[in-house]
Amino acid sequence: MPTAVTGPEIDRLIQLLARLPGLGPRSARRAALHLIKKREALMAPLASALQVAIDRILVCETCGNIDTRSPCTVCTDVRRDPSIIVVVADVADLWALERAGATNGFYHVLGATLSPLDGVGPQDLTIDALVSRAHDSRVTEIVLALNATVDGQTTAHYITDLLGDANVKVTRLAHGVPVGGELDYLDEGTLSAAMRQRTLF
Repeated sequence: MPTAVTGPEIDRLIQLLARLPGLGPRSARRAALHLIKKREALMAPLASALQVAIDRILVCETCGNIDTRSPCTVCTDVRRDPSIIVVVADVADLWALERAGATNGFYHVLGATLSPLDGVGPQDLTIDALVSRAHDSRVTEIVLALNATVDGQTTAHYITDLLGDANVKVTRLAHGVPVGGELDYLDEGTLSAAMRQRTLF
């Protein structure tokens, strides 16, 4: 039986780091050791930032983004186009679209996608709030920026049905060949979607 090499405090740090996405026990040990070696430069500022996050981070009451205020920075940006609401499953998707500079509209975070096998139903998502926002007279388009998975597409169809009486155009992200993609490396589903959704050159 291996003997302990560290005290319980360091073991606890490693265990907590190992819970982060992309980090297993070995990566967590390396990260913990690096933090300990760089205590003043990394660990103290990280601990301070985590405390601020615990104390101040909120979920936006309008869109579901996370920020230190509610409504969030995105929702209070007067330069954005109020006619467009981009629907995403998770905050990570919102951040990805913002990094890409893909839209100037507002967002709505569902919190997940419908997944009966995982016990996620409509009542677990913020769909009612989305339907309410879609009835705002300034909104003309709802963009469903959901993953091209079975759960994502099921959620998209469900939302589209609910928005039938709202005076909005419901669109979705294009599916198909990625920028820089080579046809030989793409799966059959992606190629089929690209061929079905071909556009004028």
